[in-house]
Amino acid sequence: MAKKTSDIKPTGATTAGKAQPKGISANGRTIRTPLTQDPHAIRDTREKVLEVAIGHEVRAFRKKLGITVADLAAATDISLGMLSKIENGITSPSLTTLQALSRALGVPVTAFFRRFEEERSAVFVKAGEGVDVERRGTRAGHQYNLLGHIGANTSGVVVEPYLITLTEDSDVFPTFQHAGMEFLYMLEGEVVYRHGSNLYPMKPGDSLFFDADAPHGPEELTQLPMRYLSIICYPQSSGTS
Repeated sequence: MAKKTSDIKPTGATTAGKAQPKGISANGRTIRTPLTQDPHAIRDTREKVLEVAIGHEVRAFRKKLGITVADLAAATDISLGMLSKIENGITSPSLTTLQALSRALGVPVTAFFRRFEEERSAVFVKAGEGVDVERRGTRAGHQYNLLGHIGANTSGVVVEPYLITLTEDSDVFPTFQHAGMEFLYMLEGEVVYRHGSNLYPMKPGDSLFFDADAPHGPEELTQLPMRYLSIICYPQSSGTS
């Protein structure tokens, strides 16, 4: 018997400010899985953003070299306490200190400001103005409408949101398999969707979230026309098929 997304029931309970999703395990017992970050959190105040950005880069470059804070302190003649404050964004280092860090880490001084100066992108798409794209399954009657795309970004993750429409029945059911995770949300029509060896009957309002490395795709088009959102996420270093 296929597992259904209705078996997992989120709850609004929180612990220490973080949402605690509640679900039912295979043996019927209730389990809680804490989220790794608070979606309502905000960054440091504007006055501290530059310090935080510099500290993040100093720590990143140090770890990339595989050296400890003590090693860096010895190489720069900066105290452990001061380096700790710099890496945690508590204090603003002087130009002389930045130059010493630059020499020890083998990067230009400007590299420490990269995260502070980076622009954050956003894509706004008005209704009906997404871009039709060709993907596997297009010839089988699938229409893919890309709702937005941001390439290189600070998260290191690529997200592709599609509005997929099927208006004609087809004997060809393409199977997809690619890197990353995928989220489906049914808007109209009905479908039996396959993921690995499991089948999921999906109606409007149903969703399916899965590891996209397993073979997946529509198994049976129960009711047409059919529309659903497909959101694919994968690391920038990989791609989808």
